[in-house]
Amino acid sequence: MQNPETKLLAAMRDIPDFPKPGIVFKDITPILQNPELFRSAIALMSAPWKNRPLTALAAIEARGFILGGAMACELGCGFIPIRKKGKLPWRTTRVSYALEYGTDSLEIHADAVLPGGKILLVDDVLATGGTAQAVVELIRQVGGEVAGLQFLLELGFLKGRDRLPGLTVNSLL
Repeated sequence: MQNPETKLLAAMRDIPDFPKPGIVFKDITPILQNPELFRSAIALMSAPWKNRPLTALAAIEARGFILGGAMACELGCGFIPIRKKGKLPWRTTRVSYALEYGTDSLEIHADAVLPGGKILLVDDVLATGGTAQAVVELIRQVGGEVAGLQFLLELGFLKGRDRLPGLTVNSLL
């Protein structure tokens, strides 16, 4: 009988050359399509944070929203969307950063975090750490404290956690 982590890892699929040649995209949709696997992923990702004093959970568009929204319900805390430039309807704070395949910008509502609020950052994959590092900066810019980061999958060979010194970084897979 396989353990839950092995089942989750086996369900993911690699999509070569997406979004550009040389990138292998880690597709989590087979996990999301299977209620047992999806529930398992949310429970396992939430477990390390159950007894922590979290104000809210912030997640990155778009796959992070799926995991983060479910985790916020599981943990009983608020949800903060981190979105691409121009997608949020209120006053925003923005950060630009480099990706492994280009550059991008992310925004948060300027009033999304209460001063000193303890925020858990959630996303699907930790790769080079550029996006996570940018969101840590963004949360701090609006007065939040980063309680930690939680990922479904970490591509350890890309050393993304090296860009997040002094922070608690958990990866399920």
